[in-house]
Amino acid sequence: MALEQQRLSPAERANLVAYLDRELNEAESRAIATKLSLSPTARREVEALEKTWELLEQLPRPKASDDFTERTLTEVRQLDAAGGRIENAFVTTGVRVFKAALWVGASALAFLLGYVVTQWVWPNPTARLARDLSVAEHLDEYRDVGDFEFLKQLATSPAFAAERDD
Repeated sequence: MALEQQRLSPAERANLVAYLDRELNEAESRAIATKLSLSPTARREVEALEKTWELLEQLPRPKASDDFTERTLTEVRQLDAAGGRIENAFVTTGVRVFKAALWVGASALAFLLGYVVTQWVWPNPTARLARDLSVAEHLDEYRDVGDFEFLKQLATSPAFAAERDD
């Protein structure tokens, strides 16, 4: 496309109002000025924009009602108060969730500690039976003996004395 028919790019078109108000930096302003000086199509776009602004300036400006400011400020205050309540609700909910998590963690720790104490400190009757298995296997015979007096009589009896001599 010839330079004379080149249109403004979307970025340049977005900066066009700032160019007309002399709010662009020097490099951007120079780029748009160069394109405007070389391209009649671009100049027509700028002229159309300038005419639009001139027509807008001729339109009557609406006047806000007297209570407009008061209503606007009232709505802003209400939104601010509602925003504070919502934020407060989030903070309160967060604190409650944290406390609940803390209680659950403390309960789990107490349960774990109780389990460990029960396993290591409390005597296990099954372990005792396994340790004294030979006594448990002959428990009926030991009950028949009754007391040590019977065992002393056996020890002094001639049947057991013969075996000791051998």
